[in-house]
Amino acid sequence: MLSFDTCNAARLRRDAAFDGRFFTAVRTTRIYCRPVCPVKQPLTRNVSYYPTAVAAERAGYRPCLRCRPETAPFCPAWNGTRTTVARAMKLIDDGALDQGSVAALATRLGITARHLARLFEQHVGASPLQTAQTLRLQRAKRLLDATDDSMTEIAFRSGFGSLRRFNAAFHALYGRAPSELRRRRPPSAAGRASQPAGATAHV
Repeated sequence: MLSFDTCNAARLRRDAAFDGRFFTAVRTTRIYCRPVCPVKQPLTRNVSYYPTAVAAERAGYRPCLRCRPETAPFCPAWNGTRTTVARAMKLIDDGALDQGSVAALATRLGITARHLARLFEQHVGASPLQTAQTLRLQRAKRLLDATDDSMTEIAFRSGFGSLRRFNAAFHALYGRAPSELRRRRPPSAAGRASQPAGATAHV
């Protein structure tokens, strides 16, 4: 993790070179943002910094709806200084934990589940399951913004086993239903509905 002073200086500059390298959590609003977020800068005394989006969510913060953390580049910590972390992240992003277990994932990597958990705590700041949940929600948010798919289609394409689980997870993180966020989508977003499912676009 970068130092507080380094993160703070980059945030105040809105330095795009640090986009994805850390996330700013604002204690007064309980929202976390990318360093390039266009909203009014919070006071330094009210912010904390996290190496990944999932670490910020684990600490109880919600994603900003302006800068859309789900569209940020993957944090270098997720790519990992260890090949094992990078391989695990790729497998999780491909859906390894949507149906399978952490133990099965660890076996594929040739390590124990306990060791995998330690590596994720060190490099990602959260467990493999918490990471998988964040990635599912990020996929869902991108699909909400970029497609006109039904909620059921989005739920299953994002890796959720049921629409009920999708709605519950979305409400727990964003504090509102996914259909409400779609209603908030700018009119220009309709033109992105023809983009591939994984495409990202800034608002």
